[in-house]
This record gives sequence, structure tokens and C-alpha cells, in this order.
Amino acid sequence: MHRRKRRIANSAPAVVLAATLAACSASSTDGPADVRVVDPVISGAHPATPEDYPKPSVAPPCDPRQSLTPPGSLPAPGAMPAGSTMERVHRRGYLIVGVDQNTRFFGELDRRSGLIKGFDIEMAKALARAIFAGPDDPERLRYKVITQAQRTDVLRNGDVDVVIDTMTITCDRKLQVAFSSDYYTDGQRVLVRTDSGVRSLADLRGRRVCTVRATTSIVFLRDDPAGVLPYAVENWTDCLVALQQGEVDAISTTSALLKGLQAQDSDTEVVGPTFSDEPHGMAFPLAHQDFVRFANGLLERMKRDGSWQKLYDAWLAGPLGPQSPPRASYVG
Repeated sequence: MHRRKRRIANSAPAVVLAATLAACSASSTDGPADVRVVDPVISGAHPATPEDYPKPSVAPPCDPRQSLTPPGSLPAPGAMPAGSTMERVHRRGYLIVGVDQNTRFFGELDRRSGLIKGFDIEMAKALARAIFAGPDDPERLRYKVITQAQRTDVLRNGDVDVVIDTMTITCDRKLQVAFSSDYYTDGQRVLVRTDSGVRSLADLRGRRVCTVRATTSIVFLRDDPAGVLPYAVENWTDCLVALQQGEVDAISTTSALLKGLQAQDSDTEVVGPTFSDEPHGMAFPLAHQDFVRFANGLLERMKRDGSWQKLYDAWLAGPLGPQSPPRASYVG
């Protein structure tokens, strides 16, 4: 009992932050949403039900990394091709991006500044910078804060122009949205308490493992022969609350996301080998193929001029280790 109390006391800021961010509105397109404080001991973790899993696969086999061929050269900022998706965004005056705001290293709300920061946020800024001429202007970029389960819906409903939110490219998702080329690669592991004795997913047979609903992570847990009991939540920080409160025995998702949770609680550790291969892409409405090609052209330029490596090293080299820009595969 003394050990558990010490862990929760040491991690109180993480618990409060997790619960607060989980209550954020997901409807604002004018920047970080307002937050309200809720009971910090409630995680919402529950045994996964069929509603928590993505719909059964109907996609034929594909190469997840394959995307549309970029243009030979990118148009100059402020001079988007007539009739293009990018020109419509330019005429509107701002780019709407679906993002997370409670994922360390990728998209996290800085409560002191009120700004969302991270690798995905920097990629969104680069995309906006490629469309609009002139110095960086925060009015050119508007965030819609979403959960992982909402990512395809906001694109299909036309609520955002692009989702940049740690989204793994899969053949199933390619039936619903269009993806850029892979802009970073990761794989799934396990986060546990340091005193758990768990060294890999195989040690968790019959035990409760938390992940976020409607993600690739929850599918891997359901299908893995380790025979774990998947528990579902809406946001990754809800999983951290559940682990701290003893509602679950572990958390499982990609390495970088787990390292972000570990950074909020020194009594946790990431263990075991990577057991999935997960390329991540920017996601667009299926009809906006010109925007996909434009984004791929931008990613190619960022790889050539070193700006991709600079952003990766600043945000992800710590949790993921060294990584070179992913090699793209194009078609059409």
C-alpha cells in the first residue's frame, strides 16, 4: 500500500494533467480548446467491447507505405495552382489541422503558454508555411483537437483539411482516407510499473492491458497470441491514469507514445521488443489527391534540405533513437 501511495503522489501532476486534458473540447478550430478540471481519479478504462475495435477488415492486401507521386517541383508559397485544394485553403486564409493535445513529443498542450507543441505540430506548421507566403503567422494555422477515434470521421465530414496525429497507415484506413508517404516509423511495445516484473507482452497473459479505442494498437492486442485482456480508453493519458490507479497492469502502443507517458511518471518503464511495424502518415480526404501529392513533395524537400532530420532529432530522437528519413514508395 505504501508503494502505491508513493507512486500516485509522485505522479500527481501527470494524473491531473491527464484527467484535465481528457476533458478538453474537441470542437474548436480556433486553437487549443478550453479545458475544465474533472475528477482526476477517473480514467474511463473498461474491458474492450466490439464497439472499441475498428470495423472488420475488408481491404485487400496493400503496401501501406505506397503513396501518390509528388509533383516535379512545389509551387511557390502564395501561388497555389488554380482550382487546387491548396488554392481553396489559401483563399480561406488558414489551414485546419486535426491534432492531439495530450501526447508528449507529438502534440501536447503547454499550459503555461496555452500552445500545442510537438513533432506533429511542427509538421503542420511546415505544411502551412508551404501554402502561405510571408512570415509565419499563427492565424494561418488552426487546430481542431480530436481523439484518435475521431481521426477518419473529421476528414470524411470535411471538418479539417488534414489530420497530423500519430496516425498509422493501414490498408483498411486507406479505404477511408488518403495518406501521405511515411513521415516517421515506429512499432508497438509495452509500458509497465517498474516493480511489475513484466519484461515483455508475453508476461501479460490474462492480464489487463490498456490502449486507445479504434487504433491499430487495440487490434494488435486482440489478435496477439499472448492472450492479454485489452482495456479501452479515449486518450493515452487516460491509460496512464488507469495504470497509476491499478485499474490495468500495462499500457501498449507505439514506442514514442509510451516514452511520452513514461516521461510523466518515473515509476514506469518501457519493456520488451517492438512487435509491430507502423509507418505514420498525414491523412487527407480521399478526394484531395492533389493535396496528398503536394504534401509528399514537401516531405521530399524536407528530407533533402535536412529540415526533417532537424525536427526528428529535436522531438523524437530521444524516445525513438536515431532514425533517418523514411524512404518513400510512390505510385500513380
